[in-house]
Amino acid sequence: MNDTSPHMIEMHRIRKAYKGLAEPVLKDINLNVAKGEIFGILGPNGAGKTTLISILCGLREYDSGEARIDGHDIVKQRQALKKLIGVVPQEIALYDKLSARENLHFFGACYGLKGSELRDKTEDYLTRFGLEKSASRLIKTYSGGMKRRVNLIAAIMHNPKVLFLDEPTVGIDVQSRTVIVDFLKEFNQNGCTIFYTSHHMKEAEHLCTRVGIIDNGYIVTEGTPAQLMQQNETENLEDVFLQVTGKDLRD
Repeated sequence: MNDTSPHMIEMHRIRKAYKGLAEPVLKDINLNVAKGEIFGILGPNGAGKTTLISILCGLREYDSGEARIDGHDIVKQRQALKKLIGVVPQEIALYDKLSARENLHFFGACYGLKGSELRDKTEDYLTRFGLEKSASRLIKTYSGGMKRRVNLIAAIMHNPKVLFLDEPTVGIDVQSRTVIVDFLKEFNQNGCTIFYTSHHMKEAEHLCTRVGIIDNGYIVTEGTPAQLMQQNETENLEDVFLQVTGKDLRD
């Protein structure tokens, strides 16, 4: 792996085990994501999707292997990576006792934004996501869909080159999901590489340029949604998913 690579994300033989588990959750993960892609990681519960994103974001250490983002080693050059990436975690990462506007001012300032740039960007995004009338309300009074929208804005205030999203539309209404998905498409078209996990197969089918399905610690298949459907002789991504991971429950 080198700095002139056409790939934005490169992972080579990444392995991660947790104490108390019989097998590693990630076993020799090899994965390349090209610059400008919307890459979706799909998999059953416990397959390692969140662990994979956490490793790439520098939030969790891995046992062996090598990984780079935009040519930067994710361990040795962690400080440089913080400016390059945005992270939307599965759990809402906002301050309940602050308003939406105050949350965005706080997170924007953490990324070095200040003054009129911070204020203007905050107001622009609040309006874009239909939150301008409720911007002064405390986050704890917000619905799930409203929190998800603010959670996304907080991750993109600094215009990251790579955006990581872990189940960004879980448990929200159709309107909020549509706003988020449409925005992600536009954000990607403006140059941001997106790495995304979801249980919504139809959403992934229409959003992602390419997907990888992870199971039992390995990437078991990857390709464009159309390629995977053709290879598995199915008409949708959900049937592909069931064919390659099986129908056993993963509680």
